Amino acid sequence: MVNSTFWRGKKILLTGHTGFKGAWAAHWLSSLGAKVTGLALQPHTLPNLFSLAHITADINSVIADIRDADKLAQIVQQVRPDIIIHMAAQALVRPSYTSPLATLEANIMGTANLLEAARGVNTLDTILIITSDKVYKNNEEGQPFVEEDRMGGHDPYSVSKAAAELVTASYASAFFADSGVKIATARGGNVIGGGDFSTDRIVPDIWRAAQSQQPLILRYPQATRPWQHVLDCLNGYFLYIEKLSLAEPKTVPGTLNFGPTGERPISVSRLADIMQEALQTPRGWQQEKGPLPKEMKSLSLDTSKARLVLNWQDYLPDQKAVEWTAAWYLELKNGTDMDQFTRHQITSFMDLK
Repeated sequence: MVNSTFWRGKKILLTGHTGFKGAWAAHWLSSLGAKVTGLALQPHTLPNLFSLAHITADINSVIADIRDADKLAQIVQQVRPDIIIHMAAQALVRPSYTSPLATLEANIMGTANLLEAARGVNTLDTILIITSDKVYKNNEEGQPFVEEDRMGGHDPYSVSKAAAELVTASYASAFFADSGVKIATARGGNVIGGGDFSTDRIVPDIWRAAQSQQPLILRYPQATRPWQHVLDCLNGYFLYIEKLSLAEPKTVPGTLNFGPTGERPISVSRLADIMQEALQTPRGWQQEKGPLPKEMKSLSLDTSKARLVLNWQDYLPDQKAVEWTAAWYLELKNGTDMDQFTRHQITSFMDLK
């Protein structure tokens, strides 16, 4: 589990703090006593976790675009962080088909802009770039991907994240090799949890269908993904940063996978069934009629290296991840203060160790 002492007083630059995973990260890091500056665009959904959990009450929130290199460099110099966690991105596959250039610009050049800005910061210790489980060249063979597997991608989103990996490796070698700054990439699986309201994501789609009493529409019901709760994933990221910062140089891998332990991949339709049951809503779904943009039928990660190197584990596997997710949305429905309930779930998670 994350070490609270390590994070207390650390200056953190967190990009993407207005997004689903970024808002959870901001909330958790601030509760650990870190001095967090978030940098991101305005939230892209209404409602959103960033507003519901009152993230701005505990961190320095800066609304800016990572594609604006000059503005980004100015903010990085002002913050002079100890640690950079880069989550800002166009994070969805389907919109990458409709806006491929915007996706490539945000995910590739945004990453390059951040790394370029970081070159001039002498306080910096560690940079963690968050990419995706979709960076791998997926030939639908069904084998879990290991970190050494070939990168690639069929859609602009996947390609952009694979390219971000290459950009990061290039900067690490060309500009940070002798600086003492540790740079790594983290490849997380499909994250679920309360507070996600994005379009074309399975859990928000289930929630919206339940609230509107409309049929749930699934694009690829038999597709399988490495589902994991957001707190399990973030715990892995934070442990990775701790290890990078405290371990001897070059003794920690430069990239790690983070995903569930599940022996059997869970399909989209099965996740929908479990989530609907946890939300106490009628079960059932309809398949979206084509034509549909291409998406991979199967995807899974080998996370044995992260478990070995970091002693990391997922405390909320499978059913528990869904139950914790459903509990958040049910509290929202009941009018609960979601700042307090989000804090409650973080505290409860840390007590699981």
